[in-house]
Amino acid sequence: MRTKILILISIVFISFSSIGQNACKAFYPFEEGTKFEITNYTKKGKKEGAVNYEIIDVTDNVASIKLIILDAKDKEITTSDYKITCEGNSVSIDFKSLMNPDMFKQYKDMEMDITGTNIELPNDLQVGQSLKDANMNMAINMGGMNMNMSVDMLNRKVDKKESITTPAGTFDCFALSYDSEMKMGLKMSFKFKEWIAEGVGVVRNESYNKNGKLMGYSELTRFSK
Repeated sequence: MRTKILILISIVFISFSSIGQNACKAFYPFEEGTKFEITNYTKKGKKEGAVNYEIIDVTDNVASIKLIILDAKDKEITTSDYKITCEGNSVSIDFKSLMNPDMFKQYKDMEMDITGTNIELPNDLQVGQSLKDANMNMAINMGGMNMNMSVDMLNRKVDKKESITTPAGTFDCFALSYDSEMKMGLKMSFKFKEWIAEGVGVVRNESYNKNGKLMGYSELTRFSK
């Protein structure tokens, strides 16, 4: 269960970090037809699944992205889509549009209220820079009883610049780090490290437990325009 939750968090945060160019030209591709794949692995390198992304439309600095979530055998689990907006000198992503619908299909007939603070990623990243926190809160009305869930993305910062190699190639990256807290009855805490490359987006993402031990990682395995 913990592994599935961790994969979901990774998918969500990678999705947050994987688009945006045009006026926001510093980092992420913002071109219709761009396709890329992020593959998820256990800490020992065993494939757990993948997510295929495609930018299907870009209009007025708003990119529409389709994603297909696959299991370890590349069988389709679910599909989703969301939009990312380029605003000024940063990219802003809405939590509500990025939630995996498969996770909440058992609550599809129930009333849901989702609020949160968007993730913002500036174009002018610099080593040592601190980034704004982000969060998502979800309340589900279960016939008189409410179930609450929250995800907080905290202490975001730019640590350094370094080169990273994945099956998709070798990339010059900014290395970011942040803390994540997920509350759904119990509180679970994680730490993440993430590498992003100009014109590409996320190249690698590593997840750690609260004690700093590696739990799994994701990396860019395909990229094409």
